[in-house]
Amino acid sequence: MIKKALEYLIDLGGANILTVGGREYADREVFPVKPPMVPTLKVQNLESIVTYVKEIDDSENDSCGGPLLVHIEDYKTVSIKGLALGEWKDREIFMLAKAETPDFTPGGYYDAENFNIALQSMFLQNEDRDIMLKVVGNLKDEAVRNTSDDGVSQVTTVRTGIATVADVKVPNPVTLKPYRTFIEVEQPESMFVFRMKAGGMCALVEADGGAWKLDAQNAVYEYLEDRLKEEIESKAVILMQ
Repeated sequence: MIKKALEYLIDLGGANILTVGGREYADREVFPVKPPMVPTLKVQNLESIVTYVKEIDDSENDSCGGPLLVHIEDYKTVSIKGLALGEWKDREIFMLAKAETPDFTPGGYYDAENFNIALQSMFLQNEDRDIMLKVVGNLKDEAVRNTSDDGVSQVTTVRTGIATVADVKVPNPVTLKPYRTFIEVEQPESMFVFRMKAGGMCALVEADGGAWKLDAQNAVYEYLEDRLKEEIESKAVILMQ
């Protein structure tokens, strides 16, 4: 019994190669043994990408088989890669930059105090941000009159003096500039739906369909294109997104 169990386990450890239609297949997942590759340097800013490209030794550039690829993978990720080389056609990733951005949750409700703090610490100053700060910072008894909610605008009660209150319309939609990409580039501006509910809870819901991500990615591209102009023109660097 034990012998059969051991034989069964040993049999599980191997993969069988099948030939179907002239192509070879394995009946389970297998992993190739590849040659060693350089460890990826991990950074948090674009300036490190520029420094690496400009200061890299020519011999290291030659060893990757050609020009370096500076790949803007998304609005907060940029990598420096080599060309596909070797038997397995792998690309070495020399450096990976990922932007560190504040952890604000669009669509999530925050109490008035934490929402006020988030507006000041995670968003760049502009007119709509200042208006929201005044509304949220002067809520009276944290009361929101949802009976006046028409799906677009809401009415809330705010302090207008030491002992007086007044009803004001909550602005909607609002145009804001959260920190969402690398600090070296202009943060993308986009529209949000500003909502409030009983208890003084506040939320911002993205209202541009994610178009800001493309704007941020283009801003990163323009920044690197400007900083690496000579390297791009000499064909030492290929910039892509």
